[in-house]
Amino acid sequence: MSGFGFNTLALLVVIGLAGPVLASIPNLRVPIIIGELVAGMVIGRTGFGIIDDQNPTFVLLANIGFALVMFVVGTHVPVRDSTLRSSIPGALARAVLVGAVAAGLGAGAAAIFGTTHAAVYGVLMASSSAALALPVIDGLGLKGPSVLSVTAQIAIADAASIVLLPLVIDPRRAPRAALGALAVAGCSVVAFIILRAGERSGWRKRLHDYSEEHRWALELRISLAILFALAALAVSTHVSIMLAGFALGLVIAGVGEPRRLARQLFGITEGFFSPLFFVWLGASLHVRDLGAHPRLILLGVALGLGAIVAHAAGSLLKQPLTLAVFSAAQLGVPVAAATIGTENHLLGAGEPAALILSAIITIAGTSIAGSLSSRTKSPAPQADPEPQHE
Repeated sequence: MSGFGFNTLALLVVIGLAGPVLASIPNLRVPIIIGELVAGMVIGRTGFGIIDDQNPTFVLLANIGFALVMFVVGTHVPVRDSTLRSSIPGALARAVLVGAVAAGLGAGAAAIFGTTHAAVYGVLMASSSAALALPVIDGLGLKGPSVLSVTAQIAIADAASIVLLPLVIDPRRAPRAALGALAVAGCSVVAFIILRAGERSGWRKRLHDYSEEHRWALELRISLAILFALAALAVSTHVSIMLAGFALGLVIAGVGEPRRLARQLFGITEGFFSPLFFVWLGASLHVRDLGAHPRLILLGVALGLGAIVAHAAGSLLKQPLTLAVFSAAQLGVPVAAATIGTENHLLGAGEPAALILSAIITIAGTSIAGSLSSRTKSPAPQADPEPQHE
């Protein structure tokens, strides 16, 4: 399709249903994004070439989806859960240990496969995915001090990796990216101060009630305005919009996300923009290059297994092995690396697909570890986090 109209949008929405279809298969536990990525591969460069992933409208909508996905990821980080505070020292120690092991494995992978992306590989293998792991923890009913500690570890690794990735993926622009990241972080802190003041003064509650009475969705509009402003700042300072989305998500999580806003974000993100982004990402990947260069398949496998090994090092600090492997779940960072590398031509041919393959391997490992953990989960009660606002 050369143009981009309603017929293309209808096709993308229908194609995106492959995610829920695969995810609904009993006992398979395929993450919904896998189906969306595969569907994108079928209609994109790897498959029939029905969709032009370089179409400016498609790219813009996909970038909006990327920002919203990272926004939602940030809101999933339980920064207000007071029960996590005592777990932070141990979680930080394990995250540092995992990072050190991942750095060594990244250097080894770059040397073996003849690339210059040792730092990128290290960050990827050290990363975790709060967006993937936290819902699984809730779904399996995992509780107890060890689970609280791994939750804190995942949040720390997720945040650190998202900040580090833009700096290591293009070292030539690292100083400028660092300044851009500081600018985004500074604006996010200002947004947090303003929103927190509005919350304490009761302004947020009055706005919520007025918006609900008139059905205006003002909280969603304000959140999107801040998100797009941060994304514009990120783009102008050559920082990935993933940092803008994630930073604002942390701000909203820190202030307290109203349930109504959470439902609205879920609707527009999971109902349209998120599947569109993952379909676009799948369409932009050159998966055929994996077949043309078998070493890239080995690279993806090596990075996926390396991530599991790096996180398994947490067991050296008395972390249950199943939970250590569970913390290796990767999603946002590999996707971001593949997206940034594809858009800016920073990775070799087929390398973005290898990164996605590594993420799939970690997801498979996490599924197994989660199932094993649920069989031996602790019956100890878990304190509830601070309640969300209505």
